[in-house]
Amino acid sequence: MWYEWTVKSISEESPFPSAESRSPFGAESTALDVVRGIDLGERSALVTGASSGIGVETARALAAAGASVTLAVRDLAAGERAAESIRSSTGSEAVRVAHLDLADLGTVRALAAAWSGPLHILVNNAGIMHTPQSRTPSGWEMQFAVNHLGHFALATALHPALAAAGGARIVAVSSSGHASSDIRFDDLHFQRDAYDSGLAYGQSKTANVLFALEATRRWADDGIAAAALMPGGIWTNLQRHWDPEVLAGMKRRYPGKSPAQGAATSVFVATRAVLGVGTPGYYEDCRPAAVVPAIVDGIYGILPHALNPVTARRLWDVSAGLVASA
Repeated sequence: MWYEWTVKSISEESPFPSAESRSPFGAESTALDVVRGIDLGERSALVTGASSGIGVETARALAAAGASVTLAVRDLAAGERAAESIRSSTGSEAVRVAHLDLADLGTVRALAAAWSGPLHILVNNAGIMHTPQSRTPSGWEMQFAVNHLGHFALATALHPALAAAGGARIVAVSSSGHASSDIRFDDLHFQRDAYDSGLAYGQSKTANVLFALEATRRWADDGIAAAALMPGGIWTNLQRHWDPEVLAGMKRRYPGKSPAQGAATSVFVATRAVLGVGTPGYYEDCRPAAVVPAIVDGIYGILPHALNPVTARRLWDVSAGLVASA
């Protein structure tokens, strides 16, 4: 059966949906656990950054549930290897690969222009973390460009396909790293202040949550809803820019989730969560996260600045202007 596909709207004063509070899924659950019993036949999904890590496991689970899945990747060879792995493990032949470089809006627009038919699930999963300072040809700071602006451009370009689906969902993979920075409207691209990779990453992850909130508000009449999430502590290629000694120490202290467990919350938001105006905008361990004054244990909770509707509207307008001018 298709579980909770219809977008549900509740008042902003309503508590978290009780069904989610009693969710049988948690930190130990895998993406395949979440889709067990769900039929996504005749549904389409697009997952960015799906050649490795939690992206490929997200795509695998959606394909296992019967969805037609597109892996949107920068490295086509790696994407084809991932697609073949998914086909082999799920028996689904409805898995294809498309080129996407989120730092290059030309590839974003080309993918959207080539898309045919409705799009039911868009998973904005790709990302970079704590990278050395670099910029796109438009002068955008790279983490903000890839993690937020590229996905913003993709979602807005695919809006007609999402609207045609009649109840589409957008999943924005954020992080507890949002705690390190609100949106720096006066210096988005570190053109004035010294570059700080942690602040740049945090700003981009805050932007992911704010995008999901504003997309839900703006596109509710089109049946489109979105939510962001923290996948948990997972050791993947995302941490490749960390100091090797620091990374080794962190791995010893925090074993973390497997990629399949890390993908569970993405798949939960894509298939089981109750989404819509007034519903939770940020999930962790397959449940709505608590609003907290400080992140707990470096992982848990959502800070108020990432849920500010005024900031969300301003960020949307600024992002639209940047994308239009690029």
